[in-house]
Amino acid sequence: MLRCGDFELSLDRPLLMGVVNLTPDSFSGDGLASDTDKAVAHAYRQIEAGADLLDIGAESSRPGAHSTSVENELARLLPVLEALGGCRVPISVDTYKPAVMRAALLHGASMINDIYALRMPNAVQAVADSNCAICLMHMQGEPLSMQERPAYADVVSEVQAFLRSRVAVTSAAGIERDRLVLDPGFGFGKTLQHNLELLRRFQELSVEALPMLAGISRKSMLGAITTRAVEDRLAASIAAALLAAQRGARLLRVHDVAQTRDALAIWRAVEDQ
Repeated sequence: MLRCGDFELSLDRPLLMGVVNLTPDSFSGDGLASDTDKAVAHAYRQIEAGADLLDIGAESSRPGAHSTSVENELARLLPVLEALGGCRVPISVDTYKPAVMRAALLHGASMINDIYALRMPNAVQAVADSNCAICLMHMQGEPLSMQERPAYADVVSEVQAFLRSRVAVTSAAGIERDRLVLDPGFGFGKTLQHNLELLRRFQELSVEALPMLAGISRKSMLGAITTRAVEDRLAASIAAALLAAQRGARLLRVHDVAQTRDALAIWRAVEDQ
């Protein structure tokens, strides 16, 4: 069970986290920064398609991305959060800034998805006394330069060691284990071979049996393998999601909710037979 604000989410099956991008420069081409109404409509379409929760991001973390100011991030984020106040699924906010975390939680967010794994000053304190879920992600470097020269001796053991260290920090701050999700950070300071090794050995990444999230949808690693443009990576994204689920992922962050849901339904039907 994952405690996610006022929600309790069963992890008996992989949960689908539907992406809602509020950035002008999303790598996946679906940024909706300039139109709150379209963003809200997209969020409700994700829910109708079967999303178990939403992941809303108002700052791009694609390779080479520059930081967004707190003011701009909140200007994009808060109107959408307010408009989604009555939706029936938990809302995760993708941010690493403590000020944005606090504002998001005040405006109804149930989860914080942090690419820096609460390493920014005061980030732990921003979430410790809440009841939100927290996703701790591994990233080598920072978005602006993370893909320049990523290097590991053993990517799986190093990513796992990092995640274990961040779990220890959250435990020391009194954050309960049933609020934690871990993400190896596909594409965040990793080469194609690093990403493939993480996916191949995904089961080995678990720390203290905490739920793992896989976010591979539409990413450049899929384009590198298939040579498909970002808008043509649906089949590859579904295949990657299935592989992650088969290797133990409990949450799948996806752009194409309905199609991924159908693929998972077939897999589960075969497994349950």
